[in-house]
Amino acid sequence: MSRHWTGRQQQRLVSQRENQEQLRLQEVKRVHRERQLKDGVRAEESFERRRYQRQMQEELQESQVQSALLTAEEERINREKQLEQEERLNEQLARINYETQREEKMRQIVKMNSMELRELESKLKSAYLNKERAAQIAEQAVMRLATMREEADFARKMKSEYERADVEKQKVEQRRLEELVRCQRELEQQLVERERKKQEAYEEFLKEKVMIDEIVRKIYEEDQTERQLKLEKVKATQQHIEEFMKQQAEWRRMEQEKAEAENQRIREFLNHRENVEESRMAKIKERERGKEHLHKILSEKIEKERQQREEMERVREELYLEEQEEANRQRDIEEMEKKIRQRLTIQQTCQQQMAFKEMRRRTEKEEEEAFRKIMMAKFSEDDRLEQMNAQKRRMKQLEHKREVEKLIEDRRRQHEADMELEAKERAIEQEREALRRQIIEEERLRLLKRHATNLLGYLPKGLLREDDLEHFDEDFRKNFTTRQADILSEDGWDGDGWDGDK
Repeated sequence: MSRHWTGRQQQRLVSQRENQEQLRLQEVKRVHRERQLKDGVRAEESFERRRYQRQMQEELQESQVQSALLTAEEERINREKQLEQEERLNEQLARINYETQREEKMRQIVKMNSMELRELESKLKSAYLNKERAAQIAEQAVMRLATMREEADFARKMKSEYERADVEKQKVEQRRLEELVRCQRELEQQLVERERKKQEAYEEFLKEKVMIDEIVRKIYEEDQTERQLKLEKVKATQQHIEEFMKQQAEWRRMEQEKAEAENQRIREFLNHRENVEESRMAKIKERERGKEHLHKILSEKIEKERQQREEMERVREELYLEEQEEANRQRDIEEMEKKIRQRLTIQQTCQQQMAFKEMRRRTEKEEEEAFRKIMMAKFSEDDRLEQMNAQKRRMKQLEHKREVEKLIEDRRRQHEADMELEAKERAIEQEREALRRQIIEEERLRLLKRHATNLLGYLPKGLLREDDLEHFDEDFRKNFTTRQADILSEDGWDGDGWDGDK
């Protein structure tokens, strides 16, 4: 299918090329015929055509020149209009720039010379100092709490150490008692063992004695006759027995002495060890008493230092609050004195102006009268010098009087013009004062908007007016109203205006 479509496309292209070739041949033939016709016409109308062409060229040149002149004129007019527009725009920009710079300079001058703005900046600085002071007090309170927490931790640790030492001491005492009991038991066992050995030795001695008695008895019974013969032997044996008894008694005595000596050494050892233990326990108790005494001294010292710090902080806070109250009172007194001085200055200025106006009015009246007299005298002198007759002199005097009245009227009009100019200057001065007050109020609101949010709660009393809240957002008004309600609930409404809470 693709090959079929490609073949049809090639046929279509070949057909289009053939049609284009035929059209081109027809166009060539038409051009050739027109050229032949033009050559014939050209031969016939050569002169007329050249003349017509020259005329057309001249008209075309004239038209082109006229069009060029009109275009140049339009361009000149457009350039002039553009220049005028640019000049007006530059003048407007320069005027706007000048007005902006003049207003900015005026604002700077007003801000530099405004006592109210300087006082506002001073109050804002004081508010920042109050805020910083409150932050320092809060930080000191946190430090005091941390110190108290550390002291409490130290006390708990000391208590734990004392309890652990008491437990250790009880354990040592328990071990000592157990050791004493063990030693006592060992001593009792030794004594029991020694008594048992003594009893066994005594029983052995009794057995030997019984055996010896039995031997003696048997010997005595066996041979009574031999007793006499053996009497010496028996006596010797008896002597041996007595010697043995003596030796046994001596041995018992020595054993008793050895046992008593051993018991004495044991008692001395136990007494010595008990004395050593008592001495050690006394030293431990003395050391514990020393630790307790030292801990008590340290605790009392820490408590005393804490109380001294709290007392110093309280004194500093009271002193700071008194200084702030004194500064506020001094500021209120200065503001009142300033208002009184301003009122007195205004009254004095008004009185001086009224006195000056009255004096100037009298002076002008006296000057007018003196001027009238001088002019009349001058005119009279002129008339006398001219030696005019009475009628002419009266006419001349009337003419002079009219001239004097005209001069006086001119001076009066000049005076009225001066007064009108002075009134205009006063109006301009009032407008300037109103503009100055507006600039001061705008700058005041700008400073309050910039700093009041950060200083909420630390603004001096009377700094914010009720109508100032309209220029703040809803959150600030809500927080400010809440703080005002807290202050009123504590101190009551004193009628001194809107203020901060510190």
